[in-house]
Amino acid sequence: MTDLETPVAPSRAGPAWRRAAPALLGYVAVRALGLVTLAVWSAARDKSPHQLLSARWDSLWYTRVAELGYGYEVRLPNGDVHSNLAFFPLLPWLERAFAAVTPLSHADAGLLVSALASLAAAWGIFAVADHVYGPRAGICAVLLWAVLPVGIVQSMAYSESLFTALAAWSLYAVLTGRWLTAGLLASLAGLTRPVGAAVVAAVWVAAIASFVRERSVPARTGAPGWRRALAMLIAPLGAAGYVLWVGHHTGKGPLGYLDVQAGWRNGFDGGYAFARFVGDKFTSFPSALAGLALIIGVGLLVWLYVICVRQRQPLPLLVYAGVVTLLALCASSYFGSKPRLLLPAFPLLLPPALALARLRTSRSAWVLGGVAVVSAVYGAFWLNGSGPP
Repeated sequence: MTDLETPVAPSRAGPAWRRAAPALLGYVAVRALGLVTLAVWSAARDKSPHQLLSARWDSLWYTRVAELGYGYEVRLPNGDVHSNLAFFPLLPWLERAFAAVTPLSHADAGLLVSALASLAAAWGIFAVADHVYGPRAGICAVLLWAVLPVGIVQSMAYSESLFTALAAWSLYAVLTGRWLTAGLLASLAGLTRPVGAAVVAAVWVAAIASFVRERSVPARTGAPGWRRALAMLIAPLGAAGYVLWVGHHTGKGPLGYLDVQAGWRNGFDGGYAFARFVGDKFTSFPSALAGLALIIGVGLLVWLYVICVRQRQPLPLLVYAGVVTLLALCASSYFGSKPRLLLPAFPLLLPPALALARLRTSRSAWVLGGVAVVSAVYGAFWLNGSGPP
């Protein structure tokens, strides 16, 4: 249905950073617009944009891990136990490292890590899209990722930007045959978020497909088989190592991490809880509109994925995007978090990026500029309201 090695039309002349520069400058401009809008909106509501970005929701949990290590938990009146063991360690490790070598607090170190990681993610998304469809599509893909409705999360002390950077560059390494790099980055992604399993799956499927192709076409030459095999071995080590450590730390064995997630009422149920959540919206007229919007949103995701398949995206991108989307939609709790959980699924943006790349530059600029303004306003409204759970 698809091939790992998609033909690439454009040349690769010039340094990589210069090729990516327009995409990165555009990304910085969009994020700056979002932050300025947040600052103005927060000032009008007498709130601190700095606190909203660095000291609320999950960012507080990451900061506590960086400052105090693991072992902190909150027992709720209903009996639920929220343990900081639910949060994977790479982001707090980096926060601790930056705080140790700079005058920054752990919270501000988290913002710095997020800022640097978001730039790395934008560059990685450009590299993947450029490799598959050329530089114009690469620029559009980066800008589409920047102007997502919940794009403000990319500037928060959250792990989405760090994870997306590692995932994007791991996928790019797979597409370009750098298997050891792909395996190492996949392992680091597995130390960042549970959805690191999507990167591991992409590396594994791509490596297996490569082995199968070589057996069917013996004359075909590629990377040495031992590199692909070693990448498959390295890729799951990060996630597996942390999950096993949590099991040992809690005394509950290899499945101890699932118990930690259960304390947050989170898990994987195939989408049953989310379907019930959507269905409950249709019990009254105002909420029925929200239910209809959710159905349309899920339908849009499925439609984009079908287009990705029909456009013959490389196999690792299809596997990665499919697993990220499946895990996000089929989580049994935190339904308001699903747009944020889908942020790393950037291959779904490649079809609209390709469509925008085919327009005149002025027309695509007007489209992206208008969406950027809407995204900035929504992000400011969102963080000053319910925000990401």
